Formats: sequence, structure tokens, C-alpha cells
Amino acid sequence: MTLQKPSYKINYNVIFVLTLVHFTGDFYSSFFTPLLPVFMDKLGLTLTQIGLLTGLIRFLSFVIQPAVGYMADRHETRIFVFAGLFLAFFCIPFAGIAPNFSLLLLVLCLGSIGSSMFHPSTTGMIPLYSGNKTGFCLSIYNTGGTFAFALGPIFITWYVTKYGLAAMPYTLILGLVAFIFCFKYLPIPVSENLSHLGFIGSIKASFGKVYKPIFLIWIVMVLRAITGQTFMTFMPIFLAQKGYGLTSVGLIVAFFVIGGTLSGLLAGYMADHIGSKKIFFFSFILMPPTLFLYLFLPGPWVYFGAFFAGFTVLASLPLGVVLAQRLVPKSRAMVSSLMMGFAYGLGGAISPFVGKLADIYGLENILFYSAFIPLACLIFIIKFPNENQIESRYGSHELSTEKI
Repeated sequence: MTLQKPSYKINYNVIFVLTLVHFTGDFYSSFFTPLLPVFMDKLGLTLTQIGLLTGLIRFLSFVIQPAVGYMADRHETRIFVFAGLFLAFFCIPFAGIAPNFSLLLLVLCLGSIGSSMFHPSTTGMIPLYSGNKTGFCLSIYNTGGTFAFALGPIFITWYVTKYGLAAMPYTLILGLVAFIFCFKYLPIPVSENLSHLGFIGSIKASFGKVYKPIFLIWIVMVLRAITGQTFMTFMPIFLAQKGYGLTSVGLIVAFFVIGGTLSGLLAGYMADHIGSKKIFFFSFILMPPTLFLYLFLPGPWVYFGAFFAGFTVLASLPLGVVLAQRLVPKSRAMVSSLMMGFAYGLGGAISPFVGKLADIYGLENILFYSAFIPLACLIFIIKFPNENQIESRYGSHELSTEKI
């Protein structure tokens, strides 16, 4: 067994397969948000129940992703990727025929568990095949997910409008085709061989003196998730209450995610050239005004508001992972899960509380005040290390792969 440094050339074939895994899993995960008004009407759900449903799904991400990330850094296996992808594309479509809230909760939670399982392993593999363009390749990978969350709502609202909720299970055929392709071409993940250290030892070896900046980045990603998940969960319901049809709601949500798709690519490219800290700062300054546009623009103008809100809210999503992986290269999967699943899950886990507040004080008021949360993040972003500080203060880290 010998150690070798990764190539400085991007392996686009592997990056494509990893992005396809991300796209497929998130495509199915995107189904339930635009269909929340339909589930409310069919099953007579309250906003508190909607918050409970969303919160539990996010909480599963919060619990499962770090554990899977820890295991993925210790074991070279594709089980986490493909078991997770299978649960996502197989279980979520059965939400369409769930006869009650309990079964709806069950199938969506199983799908969420699946989505949580494949994210750490695939995200952790990106730096090994991205050469010296990790930020750009992570943004491509992230675009697979954000594009899925843009296309998924359009597809599923059109599909349900035309064929009905009862036909949703047939959509799993699309996922099965992608699953077979990825199973054939995805390489076995490479771990950092930390299993001999045990849990505490591997945490010390991986995080060491960088725990403070990692914690700051994580706090910002949690607060960003709270804002983003509040708008992703409750804006479709708010729009439906204002009289927008199901297809229009799906399209508006898609505009939100399309804006984030484009900004994620741009942010990843710029991060490789000017660093992540500046992009974090400006995107969080712009979040409140763009979210107000999304909330208050009338008629067809809401599409523009949704696009610009998504552009600012989702721009920093890949950057937290980029910055964290540069600080903790030996635990790529685990630190990725902290910045994505753990932060995203914890941010979304407060949805029941947000839903309860919306039942009491009104949905528009809660959305309005949630838009101010990003401003609190600026205090933490100012303390982020820049690229030079990562090299000088925390040391220069080289990724390595194992060749047997």
C-alpha cells in the first residue's frame, strides 16, 4: 500500500457520476415540499403537523449524516451510497398513496434517511477527483442537487396535476434507471484509514486545532438553513393561500432553486480564485432584501423575487463544505456531513416550532422576521479564516489517496 498525491486534472467521469447520484436522490427528496398544500387538503393537516413532518425529516438528516460521515471516513464501501439512493427513489413516491398522516410520515422519513446516507460519502469523494479545482467541482456536485430541487417541483406538480397523487409510485422507474447506471460506474470510495484511532482519536487527528473555525462555519450554516428551510417549507403554503395554483407554486419554487443553482456554480468558481469568505459576506448581506422581494412582490413579479432570493440564500451552500474540507482534509465525509446534513437538519428541525408560531401569529409575519436571521451571521463570518490564514495559521493540508 502506497500513498500518492491526487492528480491536478479533474476526473470529469467520476464527478459526473457523483453529481448524478446527488441529482437523483435530491430529485425525489424535492417532491414533498410543493405537494404540501395537496397533502394538507387530502389529509386535513394543520400547519403544526406540516412543521412536524418537515422538522422530523430534517432531524433525521441532522442525526444520520454525521454518523454515516464518520463511518464513511473509516470504511471503503459503496453501501452507504447505494442503500441511501435506493431508499430515496423507492420510498418517497409512495407518499402519493399514503392514506393517513402516520404513513405519509413513515415513507417520507425513510426517503429522508436514504438521502442522508449517500450525501457524506459522495461529497467526501469530490476532492479526490477534482484536481486543484475543488471549489468548482463541489459547486458542480452541489448543482446536481439544487437543479434537482428546481426540476423536481416542476415535474411532480405537473405529474400530480395530470395523473393524480395515486400515480406517484410509478415515478420510481426514473430512479431505478439512474441507480443501475451509477452502480455500474461509481468507484469505491477511498477512506483516510483512521479506523485504528477510534472515535475520539480520529476526531483529534482530524479536527485538532481547527475546531474553532469549524464551529463558526457550522453556526453560520445552521442559521442559513433555518432561514432557507423556513422559506422552502412555508412559502408554497403562503403562495397557495394567496391564490396561486399548484403548478404555479411548483414553478415559483423552481425559480427559487434555479437561482441557487446558478449562484452555487458562480460561488464555487469564484471561491477558487478569491476565497470563500468574501462571497459568504456579500451573499448574507443580500439575503434579507431579496427574501422581502420574494415575500411581497405581487402577481407574476413573484417569479423574479423567488429567483433572486434563491440566488442569495443558496449561494453559500457549497462554500461551507469547501472551506471546511480545506481545514479538515482527513475527514472529508464527516466534515461535509456537519456542514450539510448536520447543519441543514438542525436548521430544519425547528420547523415544528416555526409552524406553531405561524399558527399563532400568522404565516406572513413569521416569514418576514425570518428574513432578518442572515444579518446575525455577519458577526461570525467576519471571524472566518481566509485562504492565507488557513495556510499559515492552521497549516497546509495535502489530500492523499490510497493505492493498493
